[in-house]
Amino acid sequence: MAAAAAAGRALTGRALPGRAVPGLPLLPARSCEHAAGWDRRERSYWRALRRRVLGPPVPPFAAPVQVGAPVLRGAAAAVSPEQLGGPELRRLAAALAAGLRGRPCLGLSAPQLGVPLRVFAAELPPARCAQYPPALRQAHRIEPFPLRVLVNPAIRVLDTRIVTGPEGCASIHGFSAYVPRHWAVHVTGVDELGVPVSWEASGWAARIIQHEMDHLDGILYIDRMDTRTFTNVGWMELLD
Repeated sequence: MAAAAAAGRALTGRALPGRAVPGLPLLPARSCEHAAGWDRRERSYWRALRRRVLGPPVPPFAAPVQVGAPVLRGAAAAVSPEQLGGPELRRLAAALAAGLRGRPCLGLSAPQLGVPLRVFAAELPPARCAQYPPALRQAHRIEPFPLRVLVNPAIRVLDTRIVTGPEGCASIHGFSAYVPRHWAVHVTGVDELGVPVSWEASGWAARIIQHEMDHLDGILYIDRMDTRTFTNVGWMELLD
């Protein structure tokens, strides 16, 4: 092993990571932490140029922020009455709707787009509903529902039965897990224009509501999941 290391230094003219060699620079030892992104991230030339020309992105973002962003872990603030119907809230509602329809996402909260306000949107179109396996649709009562925007929502449990089902999250991209949720809930609030909203939901819709309500309190599904079911959804492709 020592002979192989010496041969490697002779061939490369560089020190091995973490090993001091007279006259050669010491390279940092690379580990799983380095690969996981704990070291400082460097932008590419084009990303840096775009940032310099356009400036930093401004919320609401076009894509959901990812776990690690502080906005996902703080309790969101209530929307004031003066904001109802205003341009900022209408722009946020439009961004949430666009985010739902632009990716495989059934619910999206304002904090996920970088806005720490108590707002979420949810929608399950018939075409997307039909993509679920029939057995799963029946077991979890997966039924279509139209777009709903909830501002300052309040939730009440209607059925205390706990049902465990699969969940993913646009802010934890590429992973899923089984999460226990109440079977039926009632959520009330107003929409972005201040019109009252009342929604009694069961099964899959109730699961989506509870998932989004958690977001407004800085809670992610990984805080409630069965940890043994946590899965990288692309694990089989990664082995190919």
